[in-house]
Amino acid sequence: MPLRLIFMGTPDFAVPTLVEIVGAGHEVVAVYTREPKPAGRGMELQDTPVAREAKRFGLPVLTPKTLRTPEAQAEFAAFDADAAVVVAYGMILPPAVLDAVPLGCFNLHASLLPRWRGAAPINRAVMAGDAESGVTVMKMDEGLDTGGMAMMERISIDADMTAGDLHDRLATIGSDIMHRALGALERGTLQVKPQPESGVTYAEKLSKGETRIDWSDSAQKVHNHIRGLSPFPGAWFELPGDKAPVRVKVLRSMRMAGGGVPGTLLDDKLTIACGDGAIRILELQRAGKQPMKADEFLRGTQLPRGIVLS
Repeated sequence: MPLRLIFMGTPDFAVPTLVEIVGAGHEVVAVYTREPKPAGRGMELQDTPVAREAKRFGLPVLTPKTLRTPEAQAEFAAFDADAAVVVAYGMILPPAVLDAVPLGCFNLHASLLPRWRGAAPINRAVMAGDAESGVTVMKMDEGLDTGGMAMMERISIDADMTAGDLHDRLATIGSDIMHRALGALERGTLQVKPQPESGVTYAEKLSKGETRIDWSDSAQKVHNHIRGLSPFPGAWFELPGDKAPVRVKVLRSMRMAGGGVPGTLLDDKLTIACGDGAIRILELQRAGKQPMKADEFLRGTQLPRGIVLS
């Protein structure tokens, strides 16, 4: 028998899993997502990616501000679901919600738990230079990503892979592993085991204060910093401008031989000295402009060799 499910998710990362669940024939009785937010030039309210996909399927969409009130918890329980699937929902589930579905709430987390529990596991894995990442299906408890693990899938992180690249890979892999986990849950064969006590790390939420590039870091650390923050929020530096410095986000880079005073432009191809070694910028984005390749940027911007970037 197909499962009767509540789906809870918000960003693009969650959409493939919702599509997979619907396609598998499970009955999605409600979709919970975050409230619409103003966006675009007109700052009109925009549905979340999950809300848009749910409406395309004709599914009921709920956007409660909190799940901690008796009214919200009663509404959740009234759907009489077998289980809930949670993918980057962005709201903590209180005990009353976790206990309202008999088979449990199952979260798709974008890391190899217990490494990188928390808000930004994809970015932190790339910024740390991890060689692998993956997704974990976890039966949720009251802790922060501390629940028992049901399934896990690993992938390697290539040397130049950005957080955006990894995000897209894990979203696809995650939809498949959740599909398999729900199939096992439906058959009554899904096994859940506790997370290891060793190897716990936390993926803190990204802050604006850590996005600026520090050229005194090693080339490897700068490269990891750039790709770990690409495409959003973006690692950045400043170029001299006519009236004020111009902020430039770096979206892709590569490590290079050579060196010099950190921040020094070493050639006419955007190779920049770091504390140890150098990196070459391959793709970048000026404030208020579209992303562009480095050679396109250099056709319209004269940068003298030897200039020291802030």
